[in-house]
Amino acid sequence: MPIRPENRARYPRDWPAISARIRARAQDRCECLGECGRGTHDGRCPNRQGEPAYGTGSTVVLTTAHLDHVPEHCADDNLRSMCQACHLHYDRDHHAQTRYATRRQGRAASDLFEQPGQPCV
Repeated sequence: MPIRPENRARYPRDWPAISARIRARAQDRCECLGECGRGTHDGRCPNRQGEPAYGTGSTVVLTTAHLDHVPEHCADDNLRSMCQACHLHYDRDHHAQTRYATRRQGRAASDLFEQPGQPCV
């Protein structure tokens, strides 16, 4: 999954090598054991790099997920090679929290310019 530009500085310079090492550890197979919460597989996810994904048939691309959602924390036990579907599903609550915080920040900034009883233009 692409790294958002505003988060790029949070990843170590050697992130490409770290990610490649984790994906090699996985032997081209998703390492999700169900923690993604999709409920679509018992045990380890069957998706393999470059093959059709079960259920959708789209081509599988393995990614590297931070289990604690902290890009700076790159210990091997905090990283898991996941197919795109498992990674997105695993991160869904984190993405919702980030989206909420971003929207609140934007709204808080616009509140500075609103006058009571006047529409914001």
